[in-house]
Amino acid sequence: MHEMSLADGVLQVIEDNAKINGYSRVRKVWLEIGELAGVEVEAMRFCFDSVVKGTLADGARLEIIVTQGEGHCFGCGKTVPIQLRYDPCPLCGGYPVEPTGGLEMRVKELEVE
Repeated sequence: MHEMSLADGVLQVIEDNAKINGYSRVRKVWLEIGELAGVEVEAMRFCFDSVVKGTLADGARLEIIVTQGEGHCFGCGKTVPIQLRYDPCPLCGGYPVEPTGGLEMRVKELEVE
């Protein structure tokens, strides 16, 4: 389950940011996850709750914002929404569609004390 290492990375971002900005408690974390990022949202929730126990983010509420996948179709030249990396273009049915969005995962915002 690679979500555990991803959750550990999120905690590291939070802790590094806390050192820089001087906060001692995190109440809420907004995490943006792209549809094409290969992250299972429910597994991420479980792993996040496990990783933050005993840290400044213990008990923090995790808000996940799922961003839509999109890609560039080489057939018609359009940017189109896609849900899977190897989907055909929804406009022309062509291949390949190169993913251009929805690949990322990032900490978008924190509510802190």
